[in-house]
Amino acid sequence: MAEQESANATSAGTKVSYTWGTGRRKTAVARVRIAPGSGKIEINGRTLNDYFTKEVDRKAIFGPLEVTSTGGKVDVLVNADGGGPTGQSGAIVLGLGRALLKYDATLESALRGSGFLTRDSRMKERKKYGQRGARRRFQFSKR
Repeated sequence: MAEQESANATSAGTKVSYTWGTGRRKTAVARVRIAPGSGKIEINGRTLNDYFTKEVDRKAIFGPLEVTSTGGKVDVLVNADGGGPTGQSGAIVLGLGRALLKYDATLESALRGSGFLTRDSRMKERKKYGQRGARRRFQFSKR
């Protein structure tokens, strides 16, 4: 799932070592890369404030960085897909937690204690045939 990889930096022209982490939440998937840097966060080519409009979603992403005190020390690059804004922010939090764990294994107790390594496995229940929804049935008429 998460592995380290060397890639070319776009502006510097030097090799940068990225650490990968994958996060999932409902139908959202986020592939998170972190590298030593100045602390910039980029999601799908846009800045954090441009991508997420809700303050709750923006603050959630800073959770793993604050707990591990790596806020201004790593650059975070994210490819998020599927779901909605809240699902994507939850997926980014899990992916960031996993990437930070690969980056520095001593951070595991802080990340696990704060719940940033726990996958929220709740998914939407599928619609069943002969029903209006997952559990809602058609109105019963005796006569």
